[in-house]
Amino acid sequence: MTARLQTPLTQALGSRVPIIQTAMGWVATPDLVVASVSAGAMGFLAAAVMTPEECASALKEIKRRTAAPFGVNVHSFQPGVDRIVDACIEQGVAAISYGRAPSASLIDKVKQAGILCVPTIGAAKHAKKAVALGADVLVCQGGEGGGHTGETPTWLLLAQVLDMGLGVPVVACGGFRDGRGLAAALTFGADGIAMGTRFLLTAESPTPAATKARYLEAEVTRIKVSTRLDGLPQRMILNRRLESLERASRLRLLLIALNSGWRFKRQTGASLAEMLKSSWAMARQSELSFGQTLLAANSPMIIQDSMVHGRPDEGVLPSGQVAGLIDDLPTCAELIGAMVTEARERLAGNPAGTIVAGD
Repeated sequence: MTARLQTPLTQALGSRVPIIQTAMGWVATPDLVVASVSAGAMGFLAAAVMTPEECASALKEIKRRTAAPFGVNVHSFQPGVDRIVDACIEQGVAAISYGRAPSASLIDKVKQAGILCVPTIGAAKHAKKAVALGADVLVCQGGEGGGHTGETPTWLLLAQVLDMGLGVPVVACGGFRDGRGLAAALTFGADGIAMGTRFLLTAESPTPAATKARYLEAEVTRIKVSTRLDGLPQRMILNRRLESLERASRLRLLLIALNSGWRFKRQTGASLAEMLKSSWAMARQSELSFGQTLLAANSPMIIQDSMVHGRPDEGVLPSGQVAGLIDDLPTCAELIGAMVTEARERLAGNPAGTIVAGD
């Protein structure tokens, strides 16, 4: 069992160590969540790419395999989100995470059920609003992070948010992979860290071997930010599919989006009316245009080609730049154990530290 590193984050979430495993679509499955929470971290299930039925089944599987607290990630306007939240309430999940365009009514429903809200922000201007809406923990993802990301580097974003004194645990995200980074974040003033790419590259990650190999080969300078997938900035490994999207005309991108939308409709069982309604609602409650929200189906469907079907050149590869520094596939227990040991060693003798060691 991993020894504790207690901070306000672990006290809030009930995890043994101040590390969050983020909810990567097609990657944060029950297997990865169970492995990460069993090792002491706080794991989030990627329900944003699930149907309500798939989510309910996944929740029951996790509950059957572990008594540790875990969370679920949702998109406020995904088809069937109300039923997904109902399942989370029924199963007593510890936390709900979400990103852009949060729904105030969904947040109220979750909080009334005693579930913690853990949003991710990529810009300091969103921090106060997130807390006002009900955030119990705030994850600050810097531009080095994978997938949808902002422009501000992790340490600068973290400094901006910490200086606001918002009264909730603040988590650093983007560029973390080891105990040295964990210790640095805690010393800097964060209450913990969140990692996606590092957990993707573990033994329990369901990512196909061919795709994992492509991540292990990645170079820091070839993990780029592009808006060509769904109109929003996303950090991805530069591969053949991304290069093709970068060269594509607007008409070609529209055709790709229509195809992805149709595949998404068939996979989720959502009607065309439901998809249009979701896109319109998201556009009204965010800074996105209606056109951008219509492209939203591109991400999960094209990512699925690499993350589920094991074709890394046909799909895109969302990744933090930290992939360029990772060259192994440890178990989650090995990863977190090594991180805790290294963090403790680096924090030892730090008179400003507030870490309390436990059993």
